[in-house]
Amino acid sequence: MNNEYPRGSLKGFPEPKELSEPKGFPEPSVRRLPIYYHYLQQAKESGTEFISGNQIAADLDLSPVQVRKDLEITEVGGKPKVGYEVISLLKAIEVFLGWNEISPAVLAGVGHLGNAILGYNGFKEYGLNIAAAFDDDFSKIGKLIRGKPVYSSDAMEQYVREHKIEIGIVTVPAQSAQSVADTMVKAGIKAIWNFAPVKITVQNSKVLIQHENLASSFAVLSKKIKENK
Repeated sequence: MNNEYPRGSLKGFPEPKELSEPKGFPEPSVRRLPIYYHYLQQAKESGTEFISGNQIAADLDLSPVQVRKDLEITEVGGKPKVGYEVISLLKAIEVFLGWNEISPAVLAGVGHLGNAILGYNGFKEYGLNIAAAFDDDFSKIGKLIRGKPVYSSDAMEQYVREHKIEIGIVTVPAQSAQSVADTMVKAGIKAIWNFAPVKITVQNSKVLIQHENLASSFAVLSKKIKENK
């Protein structure tokens, strides 16, 4: 297979589906839904048809009240004496999180972290498809990396507009993150997943920004290790 793409070429990609508008729900509950999802997948694979909230709470080290509140946002309730139907709850979580529809995204910055994210096939399970990546490195532009086409950063705005992409992933160095975010917003991006070690801001209040600071996460882990010692 030829792994070369014409530089600046934007053809050969299907039109993405429209994303639904986000709703206001407790963020901690939304963050726990993937944990419930994987737990329920394992239960399904083991042949479990129904499972109680108390059992879920015990296995995940949560309180039964917390489990009930978390799962209520999916609008699926448990049945008296039998609990939740595993398959129905799995489907409800998929629909609630939008994992039942594919959301195309673009990634800016194909360094070590960007390369790793491009290579993570698990995103497909969550309904996220990185359609293309963008970089300034001429040794990467015009090639397939992890199966994704890499274009010049100058072509990102045009690509986002033409394909109506609404999700942008930022994995560029800190000094470039804000300008990349500005380009994404200008092109019509509605949500930015920022992995750059810097906080970015946008003028459009409707654009969602999720910051993922790996150093901060490790700092918390490091502190916990120290406390345990």
